[in-house]
Amino acid sequence: MKSQQLVKVWDLPLRIFHWLLVAGFIIAYLTEDDLLTIHVWAGYLIFGLLVFRLIWGFIGNDYARFSNFLCSPIQSIAYIKDLISLNAQRFLGHNPAGAAMIMLLLVSLLLTSITGFAVYGADQGAGPLAGIIDSSREDLWEETHEFFANLTLFLVIVHIVGVIAESVIHHENLAKAMWNGLKKPAEK
Repeated sequence: MKSQQLVKVWDLPLRIFHWLLVAGFIIAYLTEDDLLTIHVWAGYLIFGLLVFRLIWGFIGNDYARFSNFLCSPIQSIAYIKDLISLNAQRFLGHNPAGAAMIMLLLVSLLLTSITGFAVYGADQGAGPLAGIIDSSREDLWEETHEFFANLTLFLVIVHIVGVIAESVIHHENLAKAMWNGLKKPAEK
């Protein structure tokens, strides 16, 4: 399909955010305790990206703005049912299931970051929460941090499965669209 037949949906800042978040999460997840400095810097990257996404959700292009894609859980569930029955409507931007996944991932990543800061403060006496977090609660923070990291990994897997399902049902490579920003125009 020629590029003039495609429409720009995902702007460059959103695409950079997405792929840096992917890289940051992979690095953070794989380094854990073994490479603490790299793990911590990956966590800072993720937190910074989350702050950016929050801001971009209000000032970014139409497809990036929360006001243009957030919907009720009922709409998301109905969309998932339609997707399972292979009858899901195509959306140019985020579909209702994607909107729910974005919010779940953002919240899970935020909680992973904050609990990671707590572990770093309790264990190393470093980071933004150093001196605020009681070191006697380090194990609790560590367990909570691992829980949210694993929850995020689960959500990422569900997200990838959803992207694959959407790509197959609508004959559209959504991963490529998140790379180049282009999608087929809405059908009239």
